[in-house]
Amino acid sequence: MTGGSRPLGFSWPVLVGLAALAAPRVVLHDLDLVQEGSPVNALLVFGPPICWLAVVLWRRPPRPFLTMVVIGAIYGLFLAAGHQLLWTGAYDGNGPALGGNLADVDPTVQEVVLRAVAVLSSLATGIIVGILTGAVAAVLCRVLPEHGAPSRHGGP
Repeated sequence: MTGGSRPLGFSWPVLVGLAALAAPRVVLHDLDLVQEGSPVNALLVFGPPICWLAVVLWRRPPRPFLTMVVIGAIYGLFLAAGHQLLWTGAYDGNGPALGGNLADVDPTVQEVVLRAVAVLSSLATGIIVGILTGAVAAVLCRVLPEHGAPSRHGGP
């Protein structure tokens, strides 16, 4: 598929759906139901981007790198929303606090600042995942033949 009127190659609901594949890890991690370094965590970390790659290689959008960056950015929004919604549960009611000279700042102000930083961090994480996955997708789309395309080597 060349994308036609869709420069990203997919409709917005499909892009959101692909990004949502990564959302379960946010919930399971924030509620401490899955541990760092476990096989389940690895599946939740690497499975969604691998699925994104598979779909992009299958559909061949006109701009695979941009498509992946957009999926990553949407994932970042899911990540930010999940962290904000699960903030109290993730910290058992004792959220993080600023230290040093900032420890005397009003706790409500501290929470607003820390939550804002968490949102920015989540968005950056999603975009970085999109950039890295997009770079891989762009390379693979160039070197791997499209499914159903004739081989460049003259074989069947």
